[in-house]
Amino acid sequence: MMKLAITGAQKAAILMMTLGEEHCARLFEQMHEEEIREISSAMSQLGMISADIVEGVCQEFSKGLGSAEILVGDLDTTERLLKNTLPAGRAVAIMEEIRGPAGRTMWDKLGNVSETVLANYLRNEYPQTVAVILSKIKASHAAKVLALLPEDFSLEVMTRMLRTENIQKGVLRSVEQTLRSEFVSNLPRGSWRDSHEILADIFNNFDRRVEARFMTALEERSHEDAERIRGLMFTFDELSKLSREGMGNLLGQINRESLPIALKGASDTVRQAFLSAMSERAGRILAEEISSLGPVRVKDVDIAQNEIILVAKDMLDRGEIDLLDQQQPGNEMIL
Repeated sequence: MMKLAITGAQKAAILMMTLGEEHCARLFEQMHEEEIREISSAMSQLGMISADIVEGVCQEFSKGLGSAEILVGDLDTTERLLKNTLPAGRAVAIMEEIRGPAGRTMWDKLGNVSETVLANYLRNEYPQTVAVILSKIKASHAAKVLALLPEDFSLEVMTRMLRTENIQKGVLRSVEQTLRSEFVSNLPRGSWRDSHEILADIFNNFDRRVEARFMTALEERSHEDAERIRGLMFTFDELSKLSREGMGNLLGQINRESLPIALKGASDTVRQAFLSAMSERAGRILAEEISSLGPVRVKDVDIAQNEIILVAKDMLDRGEIDLLDQQQPGNEMIL
């Protein structure tokens, strides 16, 4: 049941629902899209509203209204009202924004923010707050943000990420509100991942120099944590553990233009694993392309290899390829 302290948008939502769909549609037609978004967002969160509150709100707008009934403001009601009022495309866009994970969540939106802008914002936040945010966004984006933050601050954030076993709803709600979030009740549940796995994904997305710098510094703070993260990282060398069939499946999914650059900086073992999965003619052409490249920047090799790693990890997660359980030498890559 709702308290008496309600916002203007909530009052407008209650009033419009009281008036019914037809009158509500007419009112929406007279509003700007920002007003529609604000009111429809409030409407979708109302839940059950008591008759006393409905009556109180209506008395502010209409004299003599005293027979209000209980209302339920939910996503279905809101969507129906919007579809009766707005063009289909606009109604769908507004509902996707309201629904959260079914459409665009606050965390999705952060993924579209420049890493420079996000890093500049986060550098003034508490390390624990930053740890929560970076645990929720994509590892590739988190890696870029951490690389732009002061090193001591980044290490403190990573330490907090390792020590945080779970993120309470109250914490998420506070962070989301600060970031002009949507609704914490719409966030996926049970999606918590091990903090070492999250940081391993982030380290996979660092370029080689940044990875080495942070790994060395983290190792000084906690050798055990550093070793665990290193063990969870998926390196380009591990692709040599793919079966011939698995490698063939991977070759069918990756950007072949990136492959020569990626293999230019790979170990002989990995390079041979790729070549042996190809036909003799295709392997010969690829080997010639690698030889003709000449010197290649480490950064370009990292980018090319990371593209292939991301595809491989996605295929591994879907069970489309498997790594063979075999003993391999160290994971150092040779340039």
